[in-house]
Amino acid sequence: MLVVSRLEVVGERDGWRCWLCDDLVDRDMSVNDSRGPSIDSRITDRRAKKNKGKPESPDRLAHRGCNTGKGSVKPEIVWADHLFVGDPAVIITSVDRLQRKGGREVMARCPTSEDAEVAAEWLVDRVSRLEPGLTVSALIESGGGQYLLILRAD
Repeated sequence: MLVVSRLEVVGERDGWRCWLCDDLVDRDMSVNDSRGPSIDSRITDRRAKKNKGKPESPDRLAHRGCNTGKGSVKPEIVWADHLFVGDPAVIITSVDRLQRKGGREVMARCPTSEDAEVAAEWLVDRVSRLEPGLTVSALIESGGGQYLLILRAD
């Protein structure tokens, strides 16, 4: 009988990508290595106390270093370097709010519609891996010589 570990199940579900940095996680690397795989509940002890009785966040795959590095510091999803965005929103905070309340969030300003399209495609893809249960779409609105990138919970 083949025994499948919880790490294997979570890793396969998440496509062996770290939910924090979005880089690939080597499944064969030691779990003690900073780039090795680990499971992150994505919830702090303090937040768990607040959420008593509410559904927990699902376990997510993370590099050991990304997981332990966040410690008491709130995790951050970094916007990709190739994107040309101004005033980028904090992705995790915005996604959490969309998940709780729905609606829409202004995520960034872009100088051209092409920049906005590239950023929108990246953002929707990134959110789909960050929060697989949340379906979002991106809207681009022009005004004042710039383009607003808006994320909407569907």
